[in-house]
Amino acid sequence: MKTYPRLECLKEYGRIMDRYHAERADPRGRKVVYVTSGAPVEVLEALGFLTVYPENYGALCAARRVSVPLCERAEEAGFGRDLCSYARTHLGACLAGLPVADGSGHGPAVPMGMPRPDALVCCTNICLTVLKWYQSLARLYGCPLFVLDAPFPRGPEAGGHAAVYLLVQMEDFARWAAGIAGAPLDKERLAECIELSRETVELWDAIRDLGARRPSPLNVPDLFIAMAPIVVLRGTRPAVDFYRLMKAELEERAARGVGAVPGERFRLLWDNIAVWHQLPRLYRSFADRDACFVADTYTGSWVERADMADPIAYLASTYAAPFIHQEAGRRAAHVAAMAARFGVDGMVMHANRSCKPFSLSQGFLREEFTRATGLPVLTLEGDMADPRSWAEAAVKERMDAFLEMLEARRS
Repeated sequence: MKTYPRLECLKEYGRIMDRYHAERADPRGRKVVYVTSGAPVEVLEALGFLTVYPENYGALCAARRVSVPLCERAEEAGFGRDLCSYARTHLGACLAGLPVADGSGHGPAVPMGMPRPDALVCCTNICLTVLKWYQSLARLYGCPLFVLDAPFPRGPEAGGHAAVYLLVQMEDFARWAAGIAGAPLDKERLAECIELSRETVELWDAIRDLGARRPSPLNVPDLFIAMAPIVVLRGTRPAVDFYRLMKAELEERAARGVGAVPGERFRLLWDNIAVWHQLPRLYRSFADRDACFVADTYTGSWVERADMADPIAYLASTYAAPFIHQEAGRRAAHVAAMAARFGVDGMVMHANRSCKPFSLSQGFLREEFTRATGLPVLTLEGDMADPRSWAEAAVKERMDAFLEMLEARRS
């Protein structure tokens, strides 16, 4: 059986995330805000809130394979099975009234709940499901909700128009959040949080770019595991420190010619959210056949703009148009460019039942990718957090045929 080099920095990752969960299991009087992954968390960090991410909770439960009973609890309450499995997992936990911690005070126990929110912040730049999800949470907990409406950008100037539209809302949001906090927003502290976010994203981009090396010192499942800080600790020093550590280790690997997949022969691009309940099993089955996922479309969801003269305007520009919130043509061009830059042999698409914004354009994306690159594409049907939509035998059959095709193209 193949053995794979383990990233030593993941030990520090475990410590960081243990501290994160333990702090939120016992807020000690600090106000808690539930926030979507695409929201301007820097404002909340600057005001001293404890921020919590229901999407991350859904992924965590799925990775530990405890999401199904929580989804079923939400479905019993009337939330349809076609709804996002992150939402069903989290809402199921809320409806079940799960305890916040396991009693030890040393981090998360799953299934577990999340601390009761004092406020909710939702930005629609990732999907519109979050809007109804957070409205449901507002009704359930009776707490205030702020919605940042991010219009879907179209045309060459769409990102600029969306940023202008978001700017007014962002200013309202900053005032609203300050009112909830009971303290004025310190612009210098906000600038510090934004700078930490900028540095975090810069490090993360450099880490992802290392997949272009041959052999690749990382496999995309490494990114799936290590992406938590850029989601839940964006705008904080621990995120910066961790990604500096990770980058240094991967650069040292690359300098020594150590690949994440020993004997790397096939280089693949992953499209869509990870199949959390199959992590690492699915991705190891590719690695066992000498296939390494050197790039993906999911973990690059965070960007930072260059000009920070006005912190609020900077945030509006940054959060206006992440990858998932761009029109299909731009996404297709981006994926084709990634294929060339990372030197991939093909793409694997996760036709993710839960994430409609990521998945509904995949037919177009597949056609455009094949036309632009001439490379083969494998489509695997499933769900990011609900294993009831995963057919193991069908996945294996398609994977085997795809890898045989790659072998044939080599000969």
